[in-house]
Amino acid sequence: MKKAIIFDLDGTLIDSAPDIQAAVNKTLAETGDGELDLATIRSFIGNGVTVLIERVIEARGLDASRHAAMLETFLKYYEAEPATLTTLYPGVADALEQFRDEDWVMGVCTNKPEGPSRDILKAFGVDHFFGSIVGGDTLEVNKPDPAMALAVKDRLGADVAVYVGDSEIDAECAWKAGMRFTLFTEGYHKADDVDDIPQDARFSDFDVLVAIVARLADELR
Repeated sequence: MKKAIIFDLDGTLIDSAPDIQAAVNKTLAETGDGELDLATIRSFIGNGVTVLIERVIEARGLDASRHAAMLETFLKYYEAEPATLTTLYPGVADALEQFRDEDWVMGVCTNKPEGPSRDILKAFGVDHFFGSIVGGDTLEVNKPDPAMALAVKDRLGADVAVYVGDSEIDAECAWKAGMRFTLFTEGYHKADDVDDIPQDARFSDFDVLVAIVARLADELR
């Protein structure tokens, strides 16, 4: 049986909010529309860049007709520097090595555009672990539509897949795709209490993730 682990990216493998904030604030600075703090930007992450810019426009009280131009400007800045301030969460690289050594195949399912996602993974030297990367512009849908997670699973040729993410969006995507879900509690979830997020397991330290995922996969045999 071929087993897969499917990771979300932002807030799960990487803390990307600082680079996203930088690109947002450069976009706003072009027209003198002020800035947004890191906590605010972090709360906007998860539904893809289109929704991100919608939330920025609403937060700054701007005209919605500016969305297309602001999105284009944001992507210009973000794609130029997607990994300057971004960091891998502690223990991620070691966990990926353990999964590889235990014959898991791995993929990424993210609402971030595919190009910057690949660039970031390459910048941290972990891109080779992933046999499939499906981004927010890869298909015609975004998470929580299960088609994204199922596409990763299919491209990996897996019989069983466990989904690892940090948010309500990931939980819903995994549930709709019929996958077990484990929640990284240190990411970008919106709920004040992680008990409110549907989950099969949770973790705050990547050192324990391999054992958790192995248990969830065994339950699906």
